[in-house]
Order: sequence, then C-alpha cells, then structure tokens
Amino acid sequence: MVRPILIFHLFVVLLCLSSVSKGADSAEARGYKILTESPVLSSDFNEQTFVQIWRSWPKDLQLATKDLSQQQRRMIAFERYGLTTRPDDNSNQPLQYVVSEDGKWTMNCFACHGGLVDGKPFPGAPNNKIGLQTLTEEIRETKFRVGAALSRMDIGALLIPLGTTHGTTNAVVFGMGLMNQRDTELNYTPAAPRQFVHHDMDAPPWWYFYKRDRLYIDGFAQKGHRGLMQFMLIPENGPDFFRKHEDDFRDVYAYISSLRPPRYPRDINAELADAGRILFNAHCSECHGTYGDDWTYPNLRIPIDQIKTDPVRLQALSSEGRNKYANSWFAHAGESNQQVTIVEPDGYVAPPLDGAWASAPYFHNGSVPTIRGVLRSAERPSIWKRKSDSINEDEIGLIYEAVRAIPTNETDVARRRSYFDTKVNGKSNQGHTFGDSLSEKELLQVLEYLKTL
Repeated sequence: MVRPILIFHLFVVLLCLSSVSKGADSAEARGYKILTESPVLSSDFNEQTFVQIWRSWPKDLQLATKDLSQQQRRMIAFERYGLTTRPDDNSNQPLQYVVSEDGKWTMNCFACHGGLVDGKPFPGAPNNKIGLQTLTEEIRETKFRVGAALSRMDIGALLIPLGTTHGTTNAVVFGMGLMNQRDTELNYTPAAPRQFVHHDMDAPPWWYFYKRDRLYIDGFAQKGHRGLMQFMLIPENGPDFFRKHEDDFRDVYAYISSLRPPRYPRDINAELADAGRILFNAHCSECHGTYGDDWTYPNLRIPIDQIKTDPVRLQALSSEGRNKYANSWFAHAGESNQQVTIVEPDGYVAPPLDGAWASAPYFHNGSVPTIRGVLRSAERPSIWKRKSDSINEDEIGLIYEAVRAIPTNETDVARRRSYFDTKVNGKSNQGHTFGDSLSEKELLQVLEYLKTL
C-alpha cells in the first residue's frame, strides 16, 4: 500500500511543476524561469563566499561541522538561513536565489515566497524560516575575511535591518527606502535618508494571489504586474530597465496567478469538517469568503478598531509614501489605465484561507503559530519558537515551544532570532478575537474544515 505521506510528497512535486508542464513557452513557465534563472538585481555574493560562510559561524558550530563534507555543510547552511533546494530539479541550487553559471548568487522573490510545506520545498509558500539578516551579516563577515567586495545588501542591512526574527522580514521598509530615492518616472534621485518605523512582516502565500484584487495587507495598491517590480529599485536599475522587463513581469504575474495551495496530507474527519463548514459559513465567510467550486471572496478591508491586530504596519506607511506610489509608473500614473490607490486605508484586508493549514504562522506579522491560537486568543504564546518542519495536526500550523523568555546565555544570533517575542514593537499577537465565542466542540469542527481548504 502506498502511504498517504508519499502521495502528498508526489502531489507537491507535481503541483510545483504544474505551471511549467503547460508548455515550455507558456506565460506561467516563462514566469517561473525568470524568477529562478534571470537576475534582475546586482549579485549578493558568489559561490566561493558561500562555501566559506561556515567559518563565520559560532565556534561550537564550526567545531561540529569542520570535518563534514562541503555538501553536508551546505545543507546545514541552508537550514540555518531558511534556504531550500528546488522541487523541480536535482541541481542542489537554492530556490531563493538565481545562481549564474559563474557562481554569482542573486536573491529573487522566492526568498520570501518560497518555503516548506510539511518539510518539502514549495514555490509560493511563505518562507517562514528565512533569515536574511543573519545570512547577510555572516556573508559580510566572510567577505571581510576572504577579501571579497561588499554588495548593496551588505551595506544596506547596516542602515535598514532585514528582519529581527527568522521567518519574517522588514521588506516593506526596505521598499519604502528605495522608493524614497525615485521620482514619479522612476529616475534615481538621491535623497537624504529618512527615519522609518521598522516592522517585520510574514510573507503571504502566493496561492491566493489569484483571488486578490489589491496588493499588500492593507490593500492600498491595485494589483498589477508593475507592482511586482518594486523590489528591483536599486540605483543601477533606471526607468529604461523597468520598461525593458515589463513583459517579463507580465509572465511572472501569470505564474503567480496560476498557483494553487497544496492539499492537506493527513486524514480528515469528513463529518467533523462538514459541521465546521456550516459554522465557518455562518461566522467567518463574510470576511474570508466561501470555498468550493462556487467560491466567493469579498476582498474586504476590516477597520483597525474592529480587527484590533497590531497597528504598526498600517501606521508605518505614510499617506505621503502611498501618494508617491499612486503618482508613479508602478500605478500607471498619467495613463488611460491609471490604477486606484488607497492613500489612507483604515485597516487590513482579511485574506483568503485557501491552504491556510500550510501558511503558518498567522496574522500579518507572523505572531501566532497555529490556527487554534488565531481562534483562541487566550492560548496564544507570548514567546515561542518552532520545533519542527512537520505540520501541527492538532492545532493546525507550526509545532512550537512556548518559553518564558529568550535564553540570556544564547549567543548565536541565528538561534536567538528563532524565537518570536510578541512583546516587541510591531510583533503583537493581540486582536482578532472572533473565535473566542466558539465552544470547544465548535472550535474543533472549524479547525477540521479549514484542513479541507
């Protein structure tokens, strides 16, 4: 008999390959190839530097790995920084970087949007293990040691931190800083550094992109292929570069739109799930939509005084910054198809819940490790860390450990950053108390139903 977990792993590989199986020249296939094979930024580091990065690890880890093979240390490095291999080839290359033939590594969108599902690489899954700040710090230290030139990331991370907790990033603020250096036509215009409110974000899964009509958790930007190009705003890329690559990102848009969530890989109690569906449709569908062949999704923004989740993300983007986006090439400013930008959103858009079981942790800042915690506010841990790449079948989400405090004797930054402290500014796990009124029986029914999405 074929075990269900093996069927699931086969399904993951087939689903990840689905867009490229539509034909080598389909828009979806081209989009995936662009993301994994076409560097659109300057290189971050090279293979030789990555091979030597283990010498920048803490002494105990260096000692434990010094006699291992280069390949074994590579896999330990992947685990340390939240990198994965690619599900569609045997090249042993990272999904999160384009690696050129001459060994140059350049970060791509999968750094945040390519993670693990039940321990297997899955393009489009949120990368809930990514450690960009740790990787950049240790690459920079390695470059100093081997005499390699510093990159934009090595220097930029000194000014704008890339993330304080593994699995989340400060990417929005990095984008704000880059946009501050551009005019409406995307010409590079050096400006004095501005003060930003740093806040780590949990990357959303790409498999619900096809349902959304706007970008970002507050939905301020109308969805479009140009909006996906903002991450390329480095000084080397001028207006002509963006126009040259616009068709490429039409293909990237098609690829992301083609993604769908994986199926839950364990047994599901059909009777329990059916009861949960009725409860969900009665209490949750107004904000999160309905599911099945005739699905609906309202794209509803919930006012912050109603949802009451952490407000830092909403407040960090000024109306001035949003107006700058509205008047830019990204929003088709001045064109007949100019997009509608919400410059003063009042809350957060309730996301679709397709594949919710595979998109832990939860809330826009990644502060809640399980869906049970989302629906039971009193049970949310204050400080926690993940313990496994497997799924939490009982609570749905991450297998985690709650702790009273981050160990004061922990000197390894990677291990310290594996703890999520909800008392830190921007990392609150409060709000969304709508599930507190459910009885324990009803809660279990809703949890079982969510496995089916």
